[in-house]
Amino acid sequence: MSAEFDISQIQNIIDHGIPHCAEIGVKVHDMDADGVTFSLPYQERFAGNPISGVLHGGIITTLIDTAAGMCIYARLQKYMPIATLDLRIDYLKPATPGEDVFTRATCYRVTKQIAFTRAIAYHSDPDDPIANSVGTFMLKSSKGTPLNEAAAQRGKS
Repeated sequence: MSAEFDISQIQNIIDHGIPHCAEIGVKVHDMDADGVTFSLPYQERFAGNPISGVLHGGIITTLIDTAAGMCIYARLQKYMPIATLDLRIDYLKPATPGEDVFTRATCYRVTKQIAFTRAIAYHSDPDDPIANSVGTFMLKSSKGTPLNEAAAQRGKS
């Protein structure tokens, strides 16, 4: 990865350009040309079942969707507006209450207008996933760039 394209830029896009991801605490852990690894700290407020403490599937969907989109930047080594076209998630087991969730996402194919991704959500072992996902994303979905949008949001706060 080039020095101009790094984890801090991806974290900046999340923190300032995707407010709901900043609010829930999404963090970038790793990024290479093959993909990204994100995390979400366990928070009781995201429990779908307050008695068991199991996370709501929507919060895991948010983590997977965000990582899947950002892995496209890692693959292309450039920023551009993207939009989720389709995201299929198979929930394989409930998330364990009290444990952070990680997601590893990779972009396995890019065409002129569409990028295709795969992702898994897990706790500590990627070979024991909570969920599996495939997604398609539209490239160049709007004008501007995510870095410009994040900078504009930062200026408003």
